[in-house]
Amino acid sequence: MNTLPGRRTRILAATTVTAGLMLVTACTSSDDGGSGSRTAAGGVELVKAGQLTTCTHLPYPPFQSEIDGKVQGFDVSLVDLVAGDLGVKQEILDTPFENFKTGAFLNSGECDLAAAGMTITEERKKNVDFSDPYFDATQAVLVDKSAGVNSLADVKSKNVKLGAQAQTTGEDYAKKQGFDPVSFESSDAVLNGLRTGQVKAVIIDYPVVQGWLKDKATAAAFTVVDNLNTGEQYGFTVKKGNSKLLAAVNKAIADAKADGTYKKLYEQWIGPYDASVASPSAS
Repeated sequence: MNTLPGRRTRILAATTVTAGLMLVTACTSSDDGGSGSRTAAGGVELVKAGQLTTCTHLPYPPFQSEIDGKVQGFDVSLVDLVAGDLGVKQEILDTPFENFKTGAFLNSGECDLAAAGMTITEERKKNVDFSDPYFDATQAVLVDKSAGVNSLADVKSKNVKLGAQAQTTGEDYAKKQGFDPVSFESSDAVLNGLRTGQVKAVIIDYPVVQGWLKDKATAAAFTVVDNLNTGEQYGFTVKKGNSKLLAAVNKAIADAKADGTYKKLYEQWIGPYDASVASPSAS
């Protein structure tokens, strides 16, 4: 993911319907979203009128991925709550992941916030402002069953080729453990690397692995041999100094945890709910 063949510019708009969250292709006729004020509820200034523009990087299930032609997932659903509080709709812009670390698309005014299952780190805080943590994440070591390894230590001692998603904390962790991992640009590319034998093991966020293993063919061929508690937490990001939007995001997260919406969405997209994620410690 260090370089991508041009920035993808698919823009998808979120609208809340009775059955759940749906996203449809949206038009962007002008910089202010057409007409009207760019000031939303609570005095939050938006890059385009009437919409909360979210940068993400696809695919990254179960947080955001395209399902039946619509971008859906845990992150999408949470940010839709923010948009609802602001009285606008959510639109999603698919962008390269490396821009999330630098805040480039926030600084250039292309997006209001970024949601990409992004771990809160001190280094990233230099470029963006993070929301309160909304998810506790661990790293999983997923291996090809034919590799004959039972732990990350086995992966190293048996010199099994290891992969990770580029520009992620999983890749950083692998390098700190002395690996030279094969880099893949997306989580789907990581899994494809396993399937095609480019690598025999990968380090990647455990919730992603949970989603993969729901597929019977994937579960038959691959297994988790290690779950690495690296103390990671996910946060949404806004441009540095955008305190009003940051407050709106934090309020939506807190309200969702208080009224049961967070639990419902967690069970819908992630799996069995662990109450400890409802009030994670400060990052």
